[in-house]
Amino acid sequence: MTASSLPQVLAGRRALVAGVANEHSIAWGCARAFKALGAEVAITHGGEKARPHVEPLAAELGIELCLPLDVTRAGDLDAVFDTLAARWDRLDIAVHSIAFAPKADLHGGLLDCSAEGFALAMDISCHSFVRMARRAAPFMRDGGTLFAMSYHGAERVVPNYNVMGPVKAALESACRYLAHELGPRRIRVHAISPGPLQTRAASGIRDFDHLLAEAVARAPVGELVDPMDVGYTCGYLASPYASRVTGSTVYVDGGLNIMA
Repeated sequence: MTASSLPQVLAGRRALVAGVANEHSIAWGCARAFKALGAEVAITHGGEKARPHVEPLAAELGIELCLPLDVTRAGDLDAVFDTLAARWDRLDIAVHSIAFAPKADLHGGLLDCSAEGFALAMDISCHSFVRMARRAAPFMRDGGTLFAMSYHGAERVVPNYNVMGPVKAALESACRYLAHELGPRRIRVHAISPGPLQTRAASGIRDFDHLLAEAVARAPVGELVDPMDVGYTCGYLASPYASRVTGSTVYVDGGLNIMA
């Protein structure tokens, strides 16, 4: 089935995808999938370093709103939502695909992680999603769906994932609590847990090539996950087909998470 023949289950929906870094980003897979399913899409990138890599992608896909967003910079998140409010009357979908830990803290064990590094990783990778949800919720006037990107290291120990394991565990918990708080407003919240992907963020994990090879060898499907796989899963969860599903951590990993 080609993208042009896909059912337009997101037709009329408006989606914000935050965290596009390049064509290999999970966020870019989500943006492409949403467009293929009929949604109008806005994306964000990290700023001047990312802009040359992201703006051509947006132009290629006909995305008019390609906005800078550095979640550590005061005012950036407000500016994104102010721009959306000036162009759109509502928001239906928001994807948070933003994570960071200082290299020294990521490469060292948890015992050696600095308080400053832990706090920064938690702020960028977890609390910025809460801040995004706070801004998005009033804009989701007809209900909506929020997504945050996690990883299996939140649930089980993955060697070399280090500080990001506790941080992603906090993110998954935040998704559950937000699902509870926002449910009465018909806003659903999901943590998405993709299998290993060759993204810029993942390249900072030591011995990541070994994780990729192990994923292929151990996953029942026997293949690596593609960012579009993640995007289409989010598209399904944002569609009417999943209108009673919320608060879950959804694995998109070829079944790798079921293996002992």
